[in-house]
Amino acid sequence: MKPIVPRELRAYYDDWRMSPGLEADGFLFLTGFTGSGADGTLSADPGMQIRAAFDKVALVLTEAGLDFGAVVEMTTYHVGLKQHLDLFRSIRADYVREPYPAWTAIEVAGFVREGAIVEIRAIARRKC
Repeated sequence: MKPIVPRELRAYYDDWRMSPGLEADGFLFLTGFTGSGADGTLSADPGMQIRAAFDKVALVLTEAGLDFGAVVEMTTYHVGLKQHLDLFRSIRADYVREPYPAWTAIEVAGFVREGAIVEIRAIARRKC
C-alpha cells in the first residue's frame, strides 16, 4: 500500500494519522473531505464549501497521477441535503467525467467540524 499525501494536505497524515489517499492493488481510497479551505477556514457559503471539498479530492487524485475520470464510486454526506442538493449536483457536474461514478448521497446530523455541510469520500481505480 502507498499513502498519497499532497503537500497541502500533509496535516491529515501528520496530525490525524490518516492518509488523504491510500493506494492498494490499483485502487485509490480517499479520506472523506469536508469543505474547509487549505488554511482551515470554513466558508458559510454552501457553494464554496462544496467546491473546496471537490478541490481536495482533486488534489489527491492529481498527486496520484489520476483525475475525476478514474473515480468509480463516490459517497457524499450532507447536513441539509434537501436544501443544497441541486447546488451540489450542479457543482459535482463540473468535476465528474464519463463514465460517471456510482454515487450515494446520505443525510447526516453533523460532522466533527462545526458548520460543515458536506463531506465527500471517493474510490478511484487505475486503468488496467
